[in-house]
Amino acid sequence: MSTHNGTLAHGDHDHGHDHHDDHDDGAAHGTFKGYMTGFVLSVILTAIPFWIVMGKVFDQSSTTAMVILGLAAVQIVVHMIYFLHMNARSEGGWTMLALIFTVVIVVITLAGSLWVMYHLNVNMMPSMTDMKNMP
Repeated sequence: MSTHNGTLAHGDHDHGHDHHDDHDDGAAHGTFKGYMTGFVLSVILTAIPFWIVMGKVFDQSSTTAMVILGLAAVQIVVHMIYFLHMNARSEGGWTMLALIFTVVIVVITLAGSLWVMYHLNVNMMPSMTDMKNMP
């Protein structure tokens, strides 16, 4: 019970809801350290593909392309975590749903683009034997 002057007596607990310091709505807030970590990772994930292409590290261009695509996917994740603050808890899970939707759209777009470019290359480009007969 509280005493007559409004203070709490020994053993009583204040169960009021006027404490706002420990309020957590699930949204992540960026810190300087977090932004710097994201920035350094982004620079590294940009420099590595540049070095791979300029240094001709792999003999086959398809291997180079796959490694660069893999590093690009990692960089997308770094940007989403460190700069967009996307996680499963924020905004009641809606950001996770948005992430899944984005991944589906990106996969459809990339797969469709690669499919179209492959078929254009196979069906539209003249072969080297046909080039000799051209005027």
